[in-house]
Amino acid sequence: MAKDSEAKVAKAPKKGAEGKPGKGGEGKPNKGESKPSKGEGRAKKGAEPKAAAKTKSTKPAGPPTPPRLRGFYWNDVVPAMMKRFSYGNRMQVPRLEKIVVNMGLGEAVSNSKIIDAAVEDMRKITGQQPQVTRARKSISNFKLREGVPIGCRVTLRGARMYEFFDRLVNVALPRIRDFRGVPSKSFDGRGNYTLGLKEQINFPEVDYDKIMQLQGMDITFVTNAKTDEESKELLGLMNMPFRK
Repeated sequence: MAKDSEAKVAKAPKKGAEGKPGKGGEGKPNKGESKPSKGEGRAKKGAEPKAAAKTKSTKPAGPPTPPRLRGFYWNDVVPAMMKRFSYGNRMQVPRLEKIVVNMGLGEAVSNSKIIDAAVEDMRKITGQQPQVTRARKSISNFKLREGVPIGCRVTLRGARMYEFFDRLVNVALPRIRDFRGVPSKSFDGRGNYTLGLKEQINFPEVDYDKIMQLQGMDITFVTNAKTDEESKELLGLMNMPFRK
């Protein structure tokens, strides 16, 4: 009897030594042992592709290319202006500050779709989202009410200003039928020059088959020149084709 009891005691597992056997034949860990974390021992789905994506190095984009006309202004126009007007400092030379493009749309009072078409055309031409202009007061004779959209405009500065000027002078103006130059007397006495175009299709960005109607625009070149003579010389050196 003593031998049988000793054999039973030897066969019976101790409560703290081993856990219940699982499906794989392994027992549960003891209380003192730390449980493995969820991330250990298990490979998450899609872990390798994510890691591979992180290791890919993207080449940093370089600085934007400066406008061609800006370099032409500092290298060629400024020395010529200093020689012509005897400026003592390069910073005294007049420069182009901004270009304002304006479209007046009187027919938009009866047809609001004209505004959307004009805004899209101006956005393609200038590369900038236009601002819709609205009527400031009501005029009964023109069936105009205050706040109704009647046009759009864009103010260009910096790189976009130089790029627009370059495309206007070298691409858009030569496409005008029977073009003989722009008028040389459209200065306002303060060094600013305004030019009018009858059709927006002179710009190659506008598709003739997709326009709603032919629409003209006014383009104003604002400079910091003190006189019209200096402003005309500045624009002429920047290849503005004035009529002779």
